[in-house]
Amino acid sequence: MFCLVYKRMEVGDIALTMNNIKAILSDLLIAGTDTSFITLDWAMTELIMSPRVMNQAQAEVRNIDGERKFISENDLPQLPYLKAVVKETLRLHPPAPMSVPRELIEDVTIDGYDIPAKTRILVNLWAIGRDPKSWNDPETFNPDRFIGSRIDYKGQDFELLPFGGGRRVCPGMTFATASTELALAQLLRSFDFELPPGIEVKDLDLRETFGLTTRKTSDLIVVARPRLA
Repeated sequence: MFCLVYKRMEVGDIALTMNNIKAILSDLLIAGTDTSFITLDWAMTELIMSPRVMNQAQAEVRNIDGERKFISENDLPQLPYLKAVVKETLRLHPPAPMSVPRELIEDVTIDGYDIPAKTRILVNLWAIGRDPKSWNDPETFNPDRFIGSRIDYKGQDFELLPFGGGRRVCPGMTFATASTELALAQLLRSFDFELPPGIEVKDLDLRETFGLTTRKTSDLIVVARPRLA
């Protein structure tokens, strides 16, 4: 049972009402659920298409206390390769390919271009993650590129910005990555995956939907064989 008790608050001339609170909570739940699912879906798709990476990620996850059925959040720091798989998935398939809008508060000049105040800017995060000037073989799914690399998704490295950066960086970044890593780790620990009979990697539909978030247009269908009784 969840009970919300609140007292009407005012910040300056803005009143915080129950409708405001419900809208914020709704945004948090919907945004967090949708983007985490999209990342997990793309991660499983890429792993199915890359047996070597799948085997390496499964071996790492299954090496943790093999008697336990479940992975806990405390186990995640021991899974660097799994974290690299998630990073590579976010590089190739950021759930929100365009950043939230920014608006300039003053006139600026960047690389000789004069940009007036009030200009609204959208950053193409999808293109940044596939820029050949920043990434070797950018169209290839290769988590090994993040092993021993300083590049992270926390908004400090401009080559990888799936959560944005600056003061408008995604506030749910830590929760989203932890929940995605935990779900992926549990799937890889508990099941062996393969494509259905008659289906090959070349038959997978990798098209994306058009919208604020870009999920796959068709579901990923695999055969999951339980590993743990």
